[in-house]
Formats: sequence, structure tokens, C-alpha cells
Amino acid sequence: MDKRNSENFIMLPTVDFCFKELMQNPKVRQGFIAAIMGKDPKAIRKTTLIPNSTKKESKDAKLGILDVMVEMEDGSKINMEMQVAYFGYWSSRVLFYVSKTYSGQIKEGEDYDVLKKCIHVSILDFIYFPRDKKCYRKIAFCDVETGEQYTDLMELHILELKKLPPGDQNEEGVIRWMRFFGGKNRKEFEDMAKTDEYIEEAYDELKKLSMDEQKRMEYEARQKAIRDYNSQMKSAREYGLKKGMEEGIEQGIKQGIEQGIKQGIEQGIEQGIEQGIEQGKAQGERSVLQKLIRKKKEKGMSLAMIAELLEVTLKEVEELDNEILEEE
Repeated sequence: MDKRNSENFIMLPTVDFCFKELMQNPKVRQGFIAAIMGKDPKAIRKTTLIPNSTKKESKDAKLGILDVMVEMEDGSKINMEMQVAYFGYWSSRVLFYVSKTYSGQIKEGEDYDVLKKCIHVSILDFIYFPRDKKCYRKIAFCDVETGEQYTDLMELHILELKKLPPGDQNEEGVIRWMRFFGGKNRKEFEDMAKTDEYIEEAYDELKKLSMDEQKRMEYEARQKAIRDYNSQMKSAREYGLKKGMEEGIEQGIKQGIEQGIKQGIEQGIEQGIEQGIEQGKAQGERSVLQKLIRKKKEKGMSLAMIAELLEVTLKEVEELDNEILEEE
């Protein structure tokens, strides 16, 4: 390994392997959990890591999400996850796991008073709530009219790193930790380390991890796995779209030309060729549009949304949709 590269190298906490390793440090856990719970770190007396394996989202999943489960001194549990790539069903997934953690506390024959508080912390390196600039939100069960909290036994904390404003705004608490987790180089980590003794501990731990050759190999392997997986998903989507368009256009033009030739014979060779070519193109376009409309409807999109997506009028989409229904 090149000595200069080794000295300059620093792991990034946005890689879930690095985040999980940082949380192995009790003082780092103490500082971050205190920020999440809005308490003085000294009030967080004991945190215990609960061993868990990489969970697969389905039998066919190629990349599990690494999470950190912590049990507090009073028995309450905090589940923390770092996620870099956009995850369309993240909210459903979070609800599933926090509910599973909550219900998993009680055993047959026990009373409900054994149930302790469960918190899920999502640290996202993508924007999940695009309609506002709020980078941190705490979500709990509340009355939708009065806002009165129903219970504090289940909480969700969403940290969107991409929404952090540029430059340190004299921040503290969760926002300060978000600034650290979103760091991209040694200078940024060093600056953050000066603001808080617990973040300083996190930076010291980060430097140790980065100098550990075995940990670096695991980090880079995880980084590559995430990069390869995201690249494969992107390529698959692009290939599917391209293939679908090509097949739709080819089939549409073929049908259009055949119909045009048939009409051309009936009306005269010269007129038939001209109309056949024109109708062939039009029919080809209509066939492609019909195929796209059918696929978007299958995904639950309304005709109005499809019209906006395809940049055509709602009336045109309705006419094409009626033709599809008649053919079926």
C-alpha cells in the first residue's frame, strides 16, 4: 500500500460499514444517542450493543443493510441505520422493523407493561422529503387534529444529510453529528472534532479504523459492493426502458406499414405508398404510446399523470386507453 495514500486515506461514515464500526465505541455511542434523545451525554450511563447479522430484504436480495441495535440501561432499544442510495419503500421498511423490535420484547404470558420504548434512527444520504428544507425530524404517534402525543413508546428520527446547509451554522446536538457523518475529508472531520469531545472521540476512532489495514479492506469491499449493486440496478432500469422502446417502435412501425400497404392497394399504388408510410409512422407512435400507457397503468398511475409524463393531452391518452380496452 502506498504510504502517502495510506496516510491521507480516511473512511467516510456514510459507508454503513464505517458507521457501524464507529458505533462500537461506547463514548461515540453515548454522544450520538444523547443528541438523538436530547439529553446531556453524561445522563446516558450505559449502552449495550446487541449483536445482529446483516438482514436481507428478500430471498433474492444481493445487498443487506447494516444496522446498529443498542439497548439502553432501562431496556429501551435504539436501532440505527445509515443508507446512501435512495430506497423507495424506506418508510414501510422502517415501520416494519421498529414494530418488529417493539413486539419482539414481549413473551407469552407476560403483561404489556414489560414493553419498553423503541426508537429507529434513519441517517439518509439522499433526500426523502423533497418538499421542505428540514434536515432533521422526529416522528411519533400523535392526534392528527390536536397534535397531542398518543405515546412515546415508538419514535422515528429521520436525518437527511443532503439537506444540511453549507458551512457550520453554530450547530449543536443532532445537527452537529449530521455534519460529522456527512464529512468528506480530514479537514472537515478535524474542524468538527474541535466542537465536541464526543465527536472528537469519533474522529479519533475514525483515524484508527482508517489505519487498520484489515478494516480498510473490509470498508473498501463494502464500498465496492454498494457501488456495484447500485450500478447494476441503474443499468437494468436503463436496459429495460431502451429494450421496451425499441420493441414498441419496431412493432408499431411494422403494423403501421402493413396497414398502410393494404390501404394503398385499394386506393391506388402511388396514393397507397404515401398514405401507408405516413400511417405507418403514426401507427408506430400510437403503438409505442399505447404500450407505455398500459405499463404505467399497471404501476398504478392515473391517466392524468401519464399524460403529463408523456407530454400529450389527457384527451389523447383517454382515446388511446379506450383503444387498448377494446383490443383486450
